[in-house]
Amino acid sequence: MFVEKTRFTFQINSNFVPLFLNMGALKFRVVVDTEKEEDIFRDILINEELTFENLFHAIMSAFEFEGDQLASFYMSNDSWDKGREIGLMDMSDDMEENEESEQPLVMDTTVIKDVVKEEGQKLILVYDFLSMWCFLIELVEFSDQEVESAELLIAVGDAPKESDRKSNLDPDEISFEDFEDDFEDFDEDFEDFDNIDDLDI
Repeated sequence: MFVEKTRFTFQINSNFVPLFLNMGALKFRVVVDTEKEEDIFRDILINEELTFENLFHAIMSAFEFEGDQLASFYMSNDSWDKGREIGLMDMSDDMEENEESEQPLVMDTTVIKDVVKEEGQKLILVYDFLSMWCFLIELVEFSDQEVESAELLIAVGDAPKESDRKSNLDPDEISFEDFEDDFEDFDEDFEDFDNIDDLDI
């Protein structure tokens, strides 16, 4: 198994990231869903005042993905159910009005600390809705360490190549139902996956 302990700061849209002083940080463990049997995860420390867009780019950088496809975070629980969406783009204009359902949040305007409030809280990141790359995310701990942006603390396992997963969908024949089927498969795959903390080095 490839294990790398490293510490460097991601350059995350530095022109738009203000410097925060005396702010806390959040340590996330991020596990990528692959067909490999080995554990592949990254521990990322990020300033709690940053947005989910910053967290998204930090995860993409940690796994050496391009990060140029659509993506969404989903609030989750211990059963890895998908909750409220935090999208990379504001798609609310394309959605039907529904008073009973919450409108999706948007990454670049949603501050991490406003959503993630307790240790063990879980999120799902779905990247590239054609290839359906899924990342399981858990808040490992709060930290009083001062970080300006995001740092990769630990890298375990060789990251998959983004091009390894090809979609079998015809882009001209894609419907929302196709994505719903993939999401149902995702729920079945991870219904017995309880705790990211079980993935220790």
